[in-house]
Amino acid sequence: MTYSSGGLIQASDYNTFQTNLNAVWSTGTGDSGYGQTAISAVAASGVVTATNWATLVNNLSITGAQQPTTLTTRTAPTTGTLVSILANVSTDITSVTTNRANATSVGTEVGYASGTTSKTTATGAGTTAWTIVFTHTVTFGSADATRYFFNAGGRIRLQFGKSSTGTDIDPDWNTFAGYPGSLYLTGIAGSKTIASVNYTGTTRIGGSGGTQTTLSTATGWYALTITPTTIFLLTNSNAPYTGETIGVTAAATSSTVLTLVTTWTQPLVSGAGQTNNITGGTAPAVGATSIGAATAPTSLCTYIPPSTAQGLSASWGTPSIAASVV
Repeated sequence: MTYSSGGLIQASDYNTFQTNLNAVWSTGTGDSGYGQTAISAVAASGVVTATNWATLVNNLSITGAQQPTTLTTRTAPTTGTLVSILANVSTDITSVTTNRANATSVGTEVGYASGTTSKTTATGAGTTAWTIVFTHTVTFGSADATRYFFNAGGRIRLQFGKSSTGTDIDPDWNTFAGYPGSLYLTGIAGSKTIASVNYTGTTRIGGSGGTQTTLSTATGWYALTITPTTIFLLTNSNAPYTGETIGVTAAATSSTVLTLVTTWTQPLVSGAGQTNNITGGTAPAVGATSIGAATAPTSLCTYIPPSTAQGLSASWGTPSIAASVV
C-alpha cells in the first residue's frame, strides 16, 4: 500500500480498508459479519472524500465499541476540511476482526412464543422407567439473520426446574432438576467475552451437583449439523435414585432453525418401597424468561439478542421460540 504520512490518499488504499472492515461490519461470511449497511468503495479513478472517510471512521468506532476493542483516538473528517492521513487504521481493523466474537453488552432476554415448555401432568407409574422429552425450536428470519445474531453476541439459554410435591421421588427430582444451572449456546466454538462473561461454544453457568458426563464446549451454532449432537449430559448420583439423567441435544435443522431437545430419564427401580412416579404442576407463562414460581417439570428455552446500545442496527431481526413436551 502507498498509504503513509506525507503521501496521497489513493482510492486503492481506502478500498482496502473498506473491504476489510466490511467483512466484520457488513454482510461478511460465516462467523464474520454484523449485517450493517456496507461501506461503499471509491471508484479507482475517484477522489476519497471527507464523507468517505467519515463513514469508515465512524463505523470502525462503532465496531470497536461493540466488542469492545480499544482503538486509536481519531476524529472523523468533515466536508470542507483537509483530509490528513489517519494513523493505525489498518491495525485497528485487524484488531476488530480478531475480536469480532466479543460483545460489550447484550439485549433484553426473550422467552418462548408458543407451545408448551412444562410437563404439567404426572409422569410414571410404580417402578417402571420413563422419559420426558422437551423440544424447542428457535427460528430466525433468514440464514444471514441467524449469522448476525450469533456474530454480534446473541446467545440461546436453557434453564431447568421442578418443585411440585406429592410422591416419594418428587424431592429427588426437585433437587436434580436444579443441578444443571443454565446452559448457553453461542456461535463460534472458541472463547469469547460477552457482557464481561467468558463463553465457549456451549457453556454451563451456575450449576453444581451430579456427574457431568458431557459438556460440549467446542460446539456452538457453527459446529452444528442436521444430525443432533449431545451438548450436555448430567447423571444423578444421589442414592437411592441414581442413574437419572438430564441430557440436551442440538441440531441445525436448517440454516434458520435451531432445534434443542432436552430429555429427562428415570431408570427402572427395584428397591423395596421405591416408586418412580412424579407429579406435574404449573408452567411458566408463554414469554417467561425464568421458571419463577412454576412447579411442573420444566425445560425453558430463551434467547438473549445482541445489543444495539453501541450503534448496531438489529440486523438479526426477531427470532421466535416454539416449545413442546411429551
